[in-house]
Amino acid sequence: MQQTISKEQKAQMRAERLALRDAIPPETRIEKSLAMAEHAGEAVAFDPGTIISGFMPIRSEADIRPLMARFEARGARLCVPAILDRQTIVFRELLRSAPLVATGFGTAGPGQEATVLDPEIMLVPLSAFDDRGHRIGYGAGHYDRAIGRLRQKGMHPKLIGIAFDCQEVAHVPDEPHDISLDAILTESGLRFFASWIG
Repeated sequence: MQQTISKEQKAQMRAERLALRDAIPPETRIEKSLAMAEHAGEAVAFDPGTIISGFMPIRSEADIRPLMARFEARGARLCVPAILDRQTIVFRELLRSAPLVATGFGTAGPGQEATVLDPEIMLVPLSAFDDRGHRIGYGAGHYDRAIGRLRQKGMHPKLIGIAFDCQEVAHVPDEPHDISLDAILTESGLRFFASWIG
């Protein structure tokens, strides 16, 4: 019963927060997205060659391409998700010269010829978050499974949630198996839930 309530609560929070995000005018979203690049472009610590996964914006998501460009300029290898099936996403290397193709769920990214990479830092889209670093995704569970597969390989990717301030909620109902974020990036700044970033 508790799990059903939790699932219904999450669905309601997801719908409410995505409606608020959808209501942000496109030009304001651009300004907020550029603010994110300013807040995190230099503040996220990583060595050159670090593999960082981002994403191409869909619907009303923040456009983190300016942030990804900052990371690339600092030596990051970039990748973005491609949906293989209902259960699986992989992360394909994003190169400036490579053409982009439809990669599922309304997203675009490199085609099947691109190198598949295992990200060490992941920029994670989400629908809602709280001040403990708990998140609600879009409901398909793609990122949770992808992170689970990386952990099975012995990797522990650092997770930075990407959202607008309006997507914060007081409390995300969480369960023991839920994966929490290391940080959240909004237009107001980069908030840490773990010490590795700063």
